[in-house]
Amino acid sequence: MLYAVFMSASLPPFPRPQEPFGEAELLQLGSAVDEPCLRADAARNRARLLDAAARLIAEHGVAGVTMEAVAAAAEVGKGTVFRRFGDRTGLLTALLDHSAKKLQADFLGGPPPLGPGAPPLDRLRAFGVAVLYRSVEQLDLQLAAQPEPTRRFSHPSMRALHTHILLLLRGIVPDADCELLTQTLLSYLDPALVHHLTRQCGMPMERLEAGWVDLVARVTRTEPPSG
Repeated sequence: MLYAVFMSASLPPFPRPQEPFGEAELLQLGSAVDEPCLRADAARNRARLLDAAARLIAEHGVAGVTMEAVAAAAEVGKGTVFRRFGDRTGLLTALLDHSAKKLQADFLGGPPPLGPGAPPLDRLRAFGVAVLYRSVEQLDLQLAAQPEPTRRFSHPSMRALHTHILLLLRGIVPDADCELLTQTLLSYLDPALVHHLTRQCGMPMERLEAGWVDLVARVTRTEPPSG
């Protein structure tokens, strides 16, 4: 993200605490508004290329995804891949965008507790767990497509996650500095940290999930769920 996936340099700035902000505005963060409306054939070609890239990742890992390999798998010229995605990073980012949009659809309109209908605290717990498991499933892809550090926190996919956590925190601890607390929670969900903890330290996902629930309890000054 977590990051799905959320691409525009003209996104609205984060709201100040006194400004009204709801999930309708969050939907704007998740829209690929800089992606021009594609003709039907162009949209089909784009989907075909992404399907081919996804198959290559499933068979060979992220290292097997090159512009040449995707072109061959999709049975198109290499120039078609470059024209559609620009470079390999653009292709990988497009793959992540699809996943991030699905995650956003789940937390904006899916069933509770991740989606609407549950208390903000329950939704926050469920949100972090969903992002953690999504990161583990796509860890190599997320690390390969992650923006360089100076742009990482302003990337639209990160801004969408930031905004959702911010909205939930304001419903739980409205008197706190929710902006900074949001950054604290996001740091726990960083794919690079998830990679370090799971692959280099060998931590099981159950421990990371319990750590998220504990962190949320400490940040929101609430009791963790029993059991």
